[in-house]
Amino acid sequence: MKLKPRTLAMILAGGRVDELNVLTHYRPKSAVPFGGFARIIDFPLSNLMNSGLEQVAILSQYRSFSLINHIGIGAAWDMLGKYRGVSILPPSTGFGTSSWYKGSADAVFQNSDFIEYHDPDELLILSGDHVYHMDYRDMIAYHREKDADLTIACVRVPPEKAQRFGVADIDDEDQDRGGRILQYTEKPAEPEFNWASMTVFCFKPKVLHEMLTINAREDDSFEFGRDIIPRMMFEKCKIYGYKFHDYWAYSRTIDEYWQTNMDLLGPTPKIQLEEWGLRTNLEHRNIRDCQPMKVGSHAKINDSLIYNGCLIEGEVERSIIFPGVHVKKGAVVKDSVLFFNNVVGRDCRLEKIISDVNVTIGNNVQIGKSMGNDDKNVTVLGWNNFFPDELIIGAGCTIYPRVDAAQLTRHINPGEVVR
Repeated sequence: MKLKPRTLAMILAGGRVDELNVLTHYRPKSAVPFGGFARIIDFPLSNLMNSGLEQVAILSQYRSFSLINHIGIGAAWDMLGKYRGVSILPPSTGFGTSSWYKGSADAVFQNSDFIEYHDPDELLILSGDHVYHMDYRDMIAYHREKDADLTIACVRVPPEKAQRFGVADIDDEDQDRGGRILQYTEKPAEPEFNWASMTVFCFKPKVLHEMLTINAREDDSFEFGRDIIPRMMFEKCKIYGYKFHDYWAYSRTIDEYWQTNMDLLGPTPKIQLEEWGLRTNLEHRNIRDCQPMKVGSHAKINDSLIYNGCLIEGEVERSIIFPGVHVKKGAVVKDSVLFFNNVVGRDCRLEKIISDVNVTIGNNVQIGKSMGNDDKNVTVLGWNNFFPDELIIGAGCTIYPRVDAAQLTRHINPGEVVR
């Protein structure tokens, strides 16, 4: 007899966002590398593991290979066994009404048979691209205590940023824990409240199925924030907000992603990976087999995270360095994030850049805000690029993956985009 899970978790992990531009050119946003060794999706997966929730589905659509390769069989998060596991659910076409996922709500609706098979008491739906540490059991207990149809995890955001989120007005039933949601608005032009949805939803499965069925039959849009929650508000469903008071990062833009990485640094980092119990798949990219980091006799390292497999002969300051990176003598890397297998040539100066995998930078190259200009925007280098000696690239530039070398033989002005 199959053991029924009380809670089934589903991670929305399949999309990309234009704001992350070249970082999601070949991968979904949830699979973007983070913190020197991990992927962003490791945060919800680790939260689930640490919360004792062991039946997980990952809904993936856009360029899923890197995500599937990273998840493997779920062993890295101890989700492997008779009554626990990770299922990756891509869209399918064929008999009936199946098609590509048309939105977050449609992605869940198309997997109604999977939900019905597991027959959970609660359905926990999570975004795969947020950085935070949370024990979901507390939220689920609150959801059960209130006998809610839906409980939304909410975090307070600055009023000037509230228009970017779905925001809720939560009553004063419990100042610290949460309360009934009185109003909910998705990305309002002029927000009246600033409890933002974290895209962490706990649903009664039967109520959600009814809402998704109506949505699929009657609507032209298929999103939880834009369609499902407003419909549930209109239908007078019991919707509660669960207040989250700790660190939460919405890494939807290049600047936010860069800042979230920088939050790993400093004397008192905002993100405590060890305390949070973050797990990742160390078999992916053979991280487990990397040799120890080597530091040259003239190297200088300050306030940085540098992982195994790196060779540092130059200077690294306030940066995140992934395995396989080689920083050669005389090079200076500052306020930057370098993904796997980058090579930084002699006497280079890189400042406030994000460089994707397999990038080779020649000697005496200058990239980013170190050029003496006032532009403090992040420069992004797409993967599999070669930058020749003496090249100068200004701040805020975007270089797409695999750019023809002929386009990289000149001074690239601040803010320029090279495809």
